[in-house]
Amino acid sequence: MTIDVDWIFFDLGSTLIDESRAERRRVEETVAGSDVTYEAFSEAALDAARRNENGYKAALERFGLTKTPWRTEEEVLYPEAGELLERLSGRYRLGVIANQEPGAEQRLERFGIRCFFDVIVCSAEAGAAKPDPRIFLMALEQADCPPERAAMVGDRLDNDVIPAKKLGMRTVWVRQGMGGLAVPRVPEEEPDVAIGHIDQLPDFLKRR
Repeated sequence: MTIDVDWIFFDLGSTLIDESRAERRRVEETVAGSDVTYEAFSEAALDAARRNENGYKAALERFGLTKTPWRTEEEVLYPEAGELLERLSGRYRLGVIANQEPGAEQRLERFGIRCFFDVIVCSAEAGAAKPDPRIFLMALEQADCPPERAAMVGDRLDNDVIPAKKLGMRTVWVRQGMGGLAVPRVPEEEPDVAIGHIDQLPDFLKRR
């Protein structure tokens, strides 16, 4: 399937940003001082992710542990992300819709990709978090773009595909990170396109 849109909105974590080091750090700090091993916690999180649940949250509840802070300094940009955005920016308007800790724009500056985005709507500053449709509507309003002319690209069926699809946006599921372990079970979870890596995105966009 080829997607024909004017705007492409990206999630950040496990879509453009590799969170694997930050995930490891958080699990290590979560289990520190407990009798739960890193391996047991991680396996519980993976099992939950395969059921399209928030893996970390599910593992916390299973073992009765306390949430630890997310270390944004451990995040890194996927190697292909910058080149991809540069390639797309000449053909599409680009934006961000993401659940993020405060300071997302500064982190995008640090990664050298802030310049590619015309609209950035992140939960910490927006006062709404995915899957709440309000955060998508805020971004679409800022872009002055009808939903059917926009695509949402993200790694989560629950946070990215389902709410965007309900609004009439086109959806691209990037099967990176734990979110990529899920399996669509109902029509609402079926993306327009599923890709294994973010650099495959241009293959499914209408040529301009």
